[in-house]
Amino acid sequence: MNIVLATRNRKKTVEIRRILAATGVVLQDLTDFPECPDVVEDGVTFQENAAKKALQVARWTGLPALADDSGLVVDCLGGAPGVWSARYALSDTIPNPTDADNLDKLLRAVRAYPPNERTARFECVLSLAHPDGQLNHFHGSVAGYIIDSPRGNNGFGYDPAFVPEGYDQTFAEMSGAQKDAISHRGRALVAFASALRGMMGATE
Repeated sequence: MNIVLATRNRKKTVEIRRILAATGVVLQDLTDFPECPDVVEDGVTFQENAAKKALQVARWTGLPALADDSGLVVDCLGGAPGVWSARYALSDTIPNPTDADNLDKLLRAVRAYPPNERTARFECVLSLAHPDGQLNHFHGSVAGYIIDSPRGNNGFGYDPAFVPEGYDQTFAEMSGAQKDAISHRGRALVAFASALRGMMGATE
């Protein structure tokens, strides 16, 4: 089965391929379809954005498409950055924020709050769309807290500032396998892989 990942983020592609390696599915991403137009992520929930991306890519490529929308929800910031996680530092002076820009803004924002109030969670919604418009959704989340300063060189995004509940390491200090086992995307992908095995078995 061939599936197109609705992303040009190579780090995200590597992570998803690693978790789904045992399924036998062939995964491409949008770097294989450079002319596929970008999707405007204007939804107010992770599921709305994931569904919109998956549907547009499936219809454009003619292949099943898997899209994820995920982000960090910080309680003391009223749920921010939320669906704006990838664009959190967007401004007139930063029109194309990097991971470092977003992380810097987050750390500056939480400094006003004591450590015990910096509870947070990563959320992920995966949407699988078929060219005919059929949609399935898979969810995952992991709770934790935000630290004062970034630690670790693995992962991406807000990983250097997020410590999951029950651990002392940030996501960026964990190996890929350690993070996959507990991460929001890992949990959503486990649910997806289980459903995928059922789909592939039904077609054999």
